[in-house]
Amino acid sequence: MNKLETVGWDQPIQDINEDKIARVIAVQKNSYRILDGEMEYFSHLSGKFINQAVSPLDYPAVGDWVEVHKLVDERKAVINSILPRKSQFVRQAAGTKTEAQIVAANMDTVFIVNSLNHDLNLRRIERYILSTYESGATPVIVLTKRDECTQEEVDVIIAQVEEVAIGVPIIPISNITMEGIEELMTYLPPGKTSALLGSSGVGKSTLVNKLIGNAVQVTKDVRDADSKGRHTTTHREMFLLPNGSLLIDTPGMRELQLWEGESAIDATFQDIESLESECKFTDCQHETEPGCRVQEAIANGELSDDRYQSYLKLQRELAYEKRKQDQKAHLEEKNKWKKISKQQKNNYKHRKNR
Repeated sequence: MNKLETVGWDQPIQDINEDKIARVIAVQKNSYRILDGEMEYFSHLSGKFINQAVSPLDYPAVGDWVEVHKLVDERKAVINSILPRKSQFVRQAAGTKTEAQIVAANMDTVFIVNSLNHDLNLRRIERYILSTYESGATPVIVLTKRDECTQEEVDVIIAQVEEVAIGVPIIPISNITMEGIEELMTYLPPGKTSALLGSSGVGKSTLVNKLIGNAVQVTKDVRDADSKGRHTTTHREMFLLPNGSLLIDTPGMRELQLWEGESAIDATFQDIESLESECKFTDCQHETEPGCRVQEAIANGELSDDRYQSYLKLQRELAYEKRKQDQKAHLEEKNKWKKISKQQKNNYKHRKNR
């Protein structure tokens, strides 16, 4: 086995020496830990890399493959470039600034983790499914704390989740009794990369510890009153499981603001898309038009109004984000040409005064 295959490499090596390739396994501010299949290195970005980066999407994320220059004796390295990504989970960064944030890269599967208690939120699950499809990875829903619920309660919750997660596998598990872990492992094959995403306190880090068989991640209990989690994981990190699978743990996200998702909304809301195709009029607005299949489905209980309103809300949010991103891109382009024009004027003055 090629040493890079131990950290998930599954493509032919071309143009780059194998010894110059490594994978980002942890990111903490401006410091990166990388692994080449044999040794870990602490690394930083080259000056050329920093000068050429124009957005947060240009910087390394956990899961990225990078081309590096190694200082083997010092166990340090310099990152020169990022290799093309096959998938990337992107969200709108927290705050008011229009800026993308990469949560993880080059994942095959995203585990959307919720707990079977007060934390369960169907609308949030829809957002994660949409962003996962958009990322290029495959979604799997993991419902933790199975030991705290009766079988009847679990069945009811799974039925609710199935309504918003059409065709997505749903696995109830317990980190205490280990129920469901064997089924979960079928989605963690050797050499493949997965990521755990969800709110704080749903048991992501505890699950990592259980799968590894060692307390590699700090955990805390949730509040009994509202099942809200306490933020314990402070950075994104990739772990190698005993069976050779790779798993990325991420800090809990209090909110998931969409960055993109236009191309994935059909897959996420395929039930609504199917109903829309059955409307009498092709330009139906699904309000008061005769023969509207969507309104008929809501009236007879075939489609919940909450899900339809969520569909409309996410469409509006995506359109709003697109307008903000377009405006930002326009301003950045304008400022770029202002700088170029100013530099050209300065160069002209300099030549004229010589």
